[in-house]
Amino acid sequence: MKRKMFWLMVVILALVISACGGGPGEESEQTATVNADAAETPVEEEGSAAEAGEDTADVEAEKEMALASQLVVYNWDDYIDEELLEIYSDEFGVEIIYDTFASNEDLLAKLQAGATGYDVIFPSDYMVSQMIELGLLAEIDVNDLENWGNIADSMKDGPFDPGNQHCVPYQWGTTGIGYRAGDPFFEENTPDSWAYLFDPELLEQYSDGGINVLNDQRELIGAALAYLGYSVNDTDRAHLEEARDIILEAKPYWKTFNSEDYDDTLLVPDEVVLSMGWSGDVASAYYNTYDDELEDGNWYYSIPEEGGVKWVDNICIPAASERYETALHFIDFLLEAENGAAITNYTYYASPNEAAREFIDPEVLEDESIYPPDSVFGKLEWLSEVGDAVFIFDEMWTAIKG
Repeated sequence: MKRKMFWLMVVILALVISACGGGPGEESEQTATVNADAAETPVEEEGSAAEAGEDTADVEAEKEMALASQLVVYNWDDYIDEELLEIYSDEFGVEIIYDTFASNEDLLAKLQAGATGYDVIFPSDYMVSQMIELGLLAEIDVNDLENWGNIADSMKDGPFDPGNQHCVPYQWGTTGIGYRAGDPFFEENTPDSWAYLFDPELLEQYSDGGINVLNDQRELIGAALAYLGYSVNDTDRAHLEEARDIILEAKPYWKTFNSEDYDDTLLVPDEVVLSMGWSGDVASAYYNTYDDELEDGNWYYSIPEEGGVKWVDNICIPAASERYETALHFIDFLLEAENGAAITNYTYYASPNEAAREFIDPEVLEDESIYPPDSVFGKLEWLSEVGDAVFIFDEMWTAIKG
């Protein structure tokens, strides 16, 4: 399918400014659930390290023999080229049991509830720091990863996991607004502000066409905070109550709260005309509606002038995993340059894998909605762990979803 560069519509307030989530919501009915049998599957012993003096081939052979027969992976929905899972299983004889979640909060709740069957998980930046504090993540040594050097230096040593002692970067992106190309209202009015999600006077002009917001506590409240001129990580109760109130005022105009499959079920079939969204999902909707004759797709993406969220999702091993060596081996497999590129070519999210760039589709690399320029990237914030204020966020979210 021919692809055209996805249009990035970004408005800077005064001058050009010289970053995720992806994203509590209920899991899709199509989501596979790891059952008790899988979680309690006896774990094969993974073997000891090769003794000194063995040649490299023998060491590699012993490592492969030490792999467990199963690996349980818990990821965001539609967030990997599943052919990679088949390739890994075929090459190394490890059965991949694959399960998905809809938000970071869902992932955390599952682990805190005592789920012990997962071996590889994909939390976002702020959730990594929270999980570290709760003792939910195993420590790793990146020196044990043959492909660690493929990761760009700029994506290493994040503030949420100094020294990458628990996780490695997987995909990164931004949060903004997707809107229907060709809609008469948006032809005259580019959604360049969070006002297009929160201002009732604007919303009543196109809400009949359908509006979706991310079913994600930190992302939605963070967007409201940015709209009000506050940091997306603001913990002041009064400011959070302001954010709650503008969300409640806008809520009657919204059709859906969906962060799991909105690109496929809402954007592509034109069930809505505007959606809060993650950059890769809106890009996917654009490419999946691309018309060769028109040389255009149906969905454009805008990063609001007030700023917002940049994020990085990570690959981690739960502390409760009993298949640590196999999990680390699988992570190293995903860090191979061509595998990293295959993930980005499938998800339309930016890769932290510098070595993968030569294998990434040129249209993706050149798409500024996926790889935004520094002037845009510098305007955005990482979501950070908010400490005890998490209880205030929970309180506001309960009121919003009530």
